[in-house]
Amino acid sequence: MNATDRTPADLLGSALDADPSRPFVTFYDDATGERVELSVATFANWVAKTANLLQDDLAAAPGERCALLLPAHWQTAVWLVACSSVGVLVDIGGDPASADLVVSGPDTLEEARECAGERVALSLQPLGGRFRQLPDGFADYAVEVPSQGDRFAPYSPVDPDTPALAVGGVELTSAEVVERARADAAGRRLGPGSRILSGLPYDIWEGLSYGLYAPLVSGGSVVLCRHLDRLDDKELAERKESERVTATTP
Repeated sequence: MNATDRTPADLLGSALDADPSRPFVTFYDDATGERVELSVATFANWVAKTANLLQDDLAAAPGERCALLLPAHWQTAVWLVACSSVGVLVDIGGDPASADLVVSGPDTLEEARECAGERVALSLQPLGGRFRQLPDGFADYAVEVPSQGDRFAPYSPVDPDTPALAVGGVELTSAEVVERARADAAGRRLGPGSRILSGLPYDIWEGLSYGLYAPLVSGGSVVLCRHLDRLDDKELAERKESERVTATTP
């Protein structure tokens, strides 16, 4: 990645320039058997569409706050970088009542209704499927995002020194997110071609870093696993071998 990159969106842009076809996120849900693999280019396309949805349809502006009520999931990773692209602060597990918009999974819809602003719901079904019945008061992400543009340009430049992420009671600027991710990547000796397996949740910094930001900053990739505790030792070893894992989370 370029030393001048100061936001997660910058990092993704550099990754796209360097090698768009390489794997970036391989996602497993061991409760459903789902496996999804996204190259840098595919991930960036989802990010662009989501950022366009945020900026145009949801009228989100830099400095606004998004309560993100989602688990560690490939679509959550997309939302994190899309918000970075627009300049929206992501509050992981934040209070919807004090947020400008909320993005919710199927298990937190009642909590999400406390948001007076825009509400988006994700079914988290395999392959990004739609809700069978749309929850009242929510836009269905799977319905709204496909028609969005494949390229994104923010209306206003994103300031890397403004708050971009709130997690675990700490607010970080985009530049601080990138700096901390660089330190984590160096600590785990991640570099181009590295594949780190993470089963950590996204509601702690370590889960976000090793499950997204550190692989992004290092030119590596992540095998992101939800419900990893459902695997026994043999199954876990087989996954590490089949996915060519080079590092695991602490």
